[in-house]
Amino acid sequence: MGNRIHVVINPAAGQPEPILHVLNDVFRPADVKWDVSITQRYGDATRQARQAAESGADIVVACGGDGTVMEVVNGLVGTDVPLGILPGGTGNVLSIELDIPQSSEEAARLLAGEEGEIRQVDLGQCGETYFLLRVAVGYDAQRINLTTRELRDRFGRFAYFVAGLQAIPESRAVRYLVTLNGEQLEVEGFTCLVANAGSMGIKGMSLASDVSISDGLLDIFVVRDFDFQSLTATAASILDKPLDPERFRHWQAREITISTDPPQPVVGDGESWGETPIEVKVLPRAVHVVAPARIEE
Repeated sequence: MGNRIHVVINPAAGQPEPILHVLNDVFRPADVKWDVSITQRYGDATRQARQAAESGADIVVACGGDGTVMEVVNGLVGTDVPLGILPGGTGNVLSIELDIPQSSEEAARLLAGEEGEIRQVDLGQCGETYFLLRVAVGYDAQRINLTTRELRDRFGRFAYFVAGLQAIPESRAVRYLVTLNGEQLEVEGFTCLVANAGSMGIKGMSLASDVSISDGLLDIFVVRDFDFQSLTATAASILDKPLDPERFRHWQAREITISTDPPQPVVGDGESWGETPIEVKVLPRAVHVVAPARIEE
């Protein structure tokens, strides 16, 4: 897939793994020229990815979780250099969305071989910052903020469920004023999600069956009732049924403004973005990603 591959490694993501041995075992027989950079603090991955792209890398790879992936994407925006993913975090939601193997060895073989394809996917933008997965407002943002490194190390992906329980006592319904492509509406709810990708981090489980990462649209969900079914949406997704309008509101738009009364916390792709109000928009097919080739039906 690529003869010159640069891998940005976040050593703090996920569980310890001898990733350099894996890369050497896969890339060397495939005659791939590769090098790595190691992140130490937030922002390193963006800078390193941009430098690698400017230096002629055919693929720049994020080795870490979704936060590392998003940092690398911020460095690749505006270039034609594809993003590669070696899943190494707690959730690895984007890799699951794109059917990328969860094994580091298999994911590396995808990057080095001919079995993959370059997919063009949408990118969300909020100010000068980008997101690939979703922006959370209200309860869901608070849940993510409470998911500490200690919780992730102890419970893995179930840490988000534990943090969700911790966030419940402080959760209250608020008034959302939402502008969709210039049209204003008002709705009361406990949390709001602006989704570019639908995956919930478990293969086959999505926020809704019609959410697509490459349709040129963002999906907006407001959870109206505070119960377990509403907050996970799994029942509707698994059964491929429409979302219950008594529990959810769902729209699609290209440009979105969200304000709340009172102000609510905002999280974008796992990073705290302060409080509402926010403005977001979609950049259609703005990111190139190495993914498994899709089978034509």
